[in-house]
Amino acid sequence: MGAYQHILLAVDYSGHSDICARRAKDLAKKYQAKFSLIHVLDNIPMPDTGYGTVISLTEDSGYALLEAEKDRLKQIGDRLGIAQSNRWLIWGTPKQEIVQLAEREQVDLIVVGSHGRHGLSLLLGSTANSVLHYAGCDVMAIRLPDDSVF
Repeated sequence: MGAYQHILLAVDYSGHSDICARRAKDLAKKYQAKFSLIHVLDNIPMPDTGYGTVISLTEDSGYALLEAEKDRLKQIGDRLGIAQSNRWLIWGTPKQEIVQLAEREQVDLIVVGSHGRHGLSLLLGSTANSVLHYAGCDVMAIRLPDDSVF
Protein backbone atom coordinates (compact mmCIF):
# COMPACT_ATOMS: atom_id res chain seq x y z
CA MET A 1 0.00 0.00 0.00
CA GLY A 2 1.49 3.32 -1.08
CA ALA A 3 1.29 6.67 0.63
CA TYR A 4 -2.24 7.90 0.03
CA GLN A 5 -2.64 11.61 -0.63
CA HIS A 6 -6.45 11.93 -0.58
CA ILE A 7 -8.89 9.60 1.20
CA LEU A 8 -12.65 9.77 0.60
CA LEU A 9 -15.01 8.29 3.18
CA ALA A 10 -18.45 7.37 1.81
CA VAL A 11 -21.11 7.24 4.53
CA ASP A 12 -24.77 6.31 4.57
CA TYR A 13 -25.60 7.13 8.21
CA SER A 14 -26.13 3.47 9.09
CA GLY A 15 -25.59 2.26 12.62
CA HIS A 16 -22.15 0.95 11.76
CA SER A 17 -20.79 3.92 9.78
CA ASP A 18 -18.54 4.74 12.75
CA ILE A 19 -16.50 1.59 12.03
CA CYS A 20 -15.64 2.92 8.56
CA ALA A 21 -15.10 6.45 9.85
CA ARG A 22 -12.52 5.34 12.43
CA ARG A 23 -10.59 3.28 9.88
CA ALA A 24 -10.60 6.09 7.32
CA LYS A 25 -9.54 8.69 9.88
CA ASP A 26 -6.69 6.45 11.09
CA LEU A 27 -5.46 6.04 7.52
CA ALA A 28 -5.70 9.77 6.80
CA LYS A 29 -3.68 10.47 9.93
CA LYS A 30 -1.11 7.76 9.17
CA TYR A 31 -0.52 9.04 5.64
CA GLN A 32 -1.09 12.72 6.47
CA ALA A 33 -3.60 12.66 3.64
CA LYS A 34 -6.35 15.06 2.71
CA PHE A 35 -9.55 13.62 4.20
CA SER A 36 -12.94 14.02 2.53
CA LEU A 37 -16.49 12.88 3.20
CA ILE A 38 -19.44 12.12 0.91
CA HIS A 39 -23.04 11.15 1.49
CA VAL A 40 -25.26 10.49 -1.51
CA LEU A 41 -28.98 11.15 -1.18
CA ASP A 42 -30.88 8.49 -3.02
CA ASN A 43 -33.76 7.93 -0.66
CA ILE A 44 -35.46 11.31 -0.14
CA PRO A 45 -37.34 13.32 -2.76
CA MET A 46 -35.39 16.13 -4.34
CA PRO A 47 -36.89 19.55 -3.63
CA ASP A 48 -36.94 22.30 -6.21
CA THR A 49 -33.61 23.96 -5.43
CA GLY A 50 -31.15 25.99 -7.41
CA TYR A 51 -28.30 23.79 -6.16
CA GLY A 52 -28.29 21.16 -8.88
CA THR A 53 -27.16 17.75 -7.65
CA VAL A 54 -24.43 19.08 -5.34
CA ILE A 55 -26.10 20.63 -2.31
CA SER A 56 -24.79 23.77 -0.69
CA LEU A 57 -23.94 22.95 2.90
CA THR A 58 -23.93 26.60 3.93
CA GLU A 59 -27.38 27.74 2.79
CA ASP A 60 -30.76 26.97 4.33
CA SER A 61 -32.93 25.04 1.90
CA GLY A 62 -36.19 25.39 3.80
CA TYR A 63 -36.74 21.65 3.28
CA ALA A 64 -36.79 19.71 6.57
CA LEU A 65 -35.52 16.34 5.28
CA LEU A 66 -32.66 17.99 3.44
CA GLU A 67 -31.72 20.06 6.48
CA ALA A 68 -31.64 16.90 8.61
CA GLU A 69 -29.31 15.22 6.09
CA LYS A 70 -27.04 18.28 6.03
CA ASP A 71 -26.95 18.34 9.83
CA ARG A 72 -25.95 14.67 10.03
CA LEU A 73 -23.13 15.23 7.53
CA LYS A 74 -21.98 18.27 9.52
CA GLN A 75 -21.91 16.25 12.75
CA ILE A 76 -19.85 13.46 11.17
CA GLY A 77 -17.49 15.91 9.47
CA ASP A 78 -17.01 17.90 12.68
CA ARG A 79 -16.40 14.75 14.72
CA LEU A 80 -13.78 13.55 12.22
CA GLY A 81 -12.15 16.95 11.83
CA ILE A 82 -12.89 17.11 8.10
CA ALA A 83 -12.71 20.59 6.59
CA GLN A 84 -16.04 22.05 5.42
CA SER A 85 -14.63 22.32 1.89
CA ASN A 86 -14.02 18.54 1.85
CA ARG A 87 -17.62 17.52 2.58
CA TRP A 88 -20.13 16.64 -0.13
CA LEU A 89 -23.85 15.95 -0.02
CA ILE A 90 -25.02 14.95 -3.49
CA TRP A 91 -28.28 13.65 -4.97
CA GLY A 92 -27.96 10.64 -7.24
CA THR A 93 -26.95 7.02 -7.44
CA PRO A 94 -24.34 6.32 -4.74
CA LYS A 95 -21.96 4.22 -6.85
CA GLN A 96 -21.96 6.77 -9.68
CA GLU A 97 -21.62 9.88 -7.52
CA ILE A 98 -18.88 8.42 -5.31
CA VAL A 99 -16.78 7.37 -8.31
CA GLN A 100 -17.31 10.68 -10.14
CA LEU A 101 -16.37 12.73 -7.09
CA ALA A 102 -13.27 10.58 -6.52
CA GLU A 103 -12.14 11.21 -10.09
CA ARG A 104 -12.88 14.94 -9.98
CA GLU A 105 -11.13 15.45 -6.62
CA GLN A 106 -8.17 13.16 -7.42
CA VAL A 107 -8.93 10.76 -4.59
CA ASP A 108 -6.58 7.79 -4.38
CA LEU A 109 -8.47 5.76 -1.74
CA ILE A 110 -12.21 5.40 -1.23
CA VAL A 111 -13.38 3.85 2.05
CA VAL A 112 -16.85 2.23 2.07
CA GLY A 113 -18.68 -0.28 4.22
CA SER A 114 -19.62 -3.75 3.02
CA HIS A 115 -21.64 -6.63 4.40
CA GLY A 116 -20.00 -9.30 2.22
CA ARG A 117 -23.37 -10.31 0.79
CA HIS A 118 -23.86 -13.50 -1.14
CA GLY A 119 -26.61 -15.11 -3.15
CA LEU A 120 -29.32 -12.87 -4.60
CA SER A 121 -28.08 -9.79 -2.72
CA LEU A 122 -24.67 -10.13 -4.37
CA LEU A 123 -26.23 -10.53 -7.83
CA LEU A 124 -28.28 -7.38 -7.31
CA GLY A 125 -25.13 -5.57 -6.29
CA SER A 126 -24.17 -3.21 -3.52
CA THR A 127 -22.67 0.23 -3.36
CA ALA A 128 -19.33 -1.14 -2.14
CA ASN A 129 -19.20 -3.74 -4.92
CA SER A 130 -20.06 -1.18 -7.61
CA VAL A 131 -17.53 1.35 -6.34
CA LEU A 132 -14.87 -1.38 -6.24
CA HIS A 133 -15.48 -2.29 -9.87
CA TYR A 134 -15.80 1.22 -11.33
CA ALA A 135 -13.40 3.38 -9.33
CA GLY A 136 -10.12 4.35 -10.90
CA CYS A 137 -8.40 4.32 -7.51
CA ASP A 138 -7.98 1.95 -4.57
CA VAL A 139 -11.12 1.01 -2.66
CA MET A 140 -11.14 -0.24 0.91
CA ALA A 141 -14.31 -2.14 1.77
CA ILE A 142 -14.72 -2.38 5.53
CA ARG A 143 -16.58 -5.51 6.66
CA LEU A 144 -19.66 -4.50 8.63
CA PRO A 145 -21.89 -6.61 10.88
CA ASP A 146 -24.91 -8.05 9.04
CA ASP A 147 -27.52 -6.12 11.00
CA SER A 148 -27.08 -2.76 9.20
CA VAL A 149 -27.34 -1.59 5.62
CA PHE A 150 -24.50 0.45 4.09
